[in-house]
Amino acid sequence: MKFKTKGLVLKQQNIGERDRLVWVLTDSRGILRAFARGAKNIKSPKCAGTGLLSYSALTIFEGRDSYSIDEAEALEQFVGLRQDIENMSLAQYFCELCLHLCPEGQEAADHLRLILNSLYLLSHQKRPALQIKTCFEMRLITLCGYMPDLVMCAECGVYEAPEMVFVPHTGKLYCSSCADRLGVQGARLPIAAVTALRHTVYADFEKLFSFELKEELLTPLSNASERYVAYMTQKDYPTLQFYKSIQSY
Repeated sequence: MKFKTKGLVLKQQNIGERDRLVWVLTDSRGILRAFARGAKNIKSPKCAGTGLLSYSALTIFEGRDSYSIDEAEALEQFVGLRQDIENMSLAQYFCELCLHLCPEGQEAADHLRLILNSLYLLSHQKRPALQIKTCFEMRLITLCGYMPDLVMCAECGVYEAPEMVFVPHTGKLYCSSCADRLGVQGARLPIAAVTALRHTVYADFEKLFSFELKEELLTPLSNASERYVAYMTQKDYPTLQFYKSIQSY
């Protein structure tokens, strides 16, 4: 049976001298692993459409226990990412997160929309990279069922305090007074960073990336979000470690 869909190539693997095996995040069926025969040939119409980080219109044949790509037309290749090693490595971290978290065989339009928007902003440098990273991490983990509770202090119920503590291993928030009294350990964030963290989880998607935060607050915010993702997924991400190793300071 053949079907048409659109998807983003998250990972590719060369098979022999001519073929590729690709992992694609599709809007209609989540992550699919599919063979693309002859796709390594630069003259093949499948070559560009099955390359890493290509968003493509695909015609896929569904066999008994495998998928194969009959046609692949590249719609967007995020060329700007390939001109900056930091942004490219961050994009690959986004792909690794999707491979681990996104559903297989199920509708995943929201997941696909999230990574496409993140890659577009990163490619065109529309927002600071750490802001895009935090928005992507927190919204993806929320989409996948791990929404943190950031509404108020988990102990006293206060909504805002000059400093609050986000606890990655519980996803809960405490005001600094309660955290000190209870001995709670976590990421200490000024209220401006807490407001941004709440925005990444609760804002309408159309406004997800639309906030401003002082540059010096982006790093602790990013560290808090990646710690939460790492704890919730119980996984280390080599692509994240590589990205952090080459970051400019």
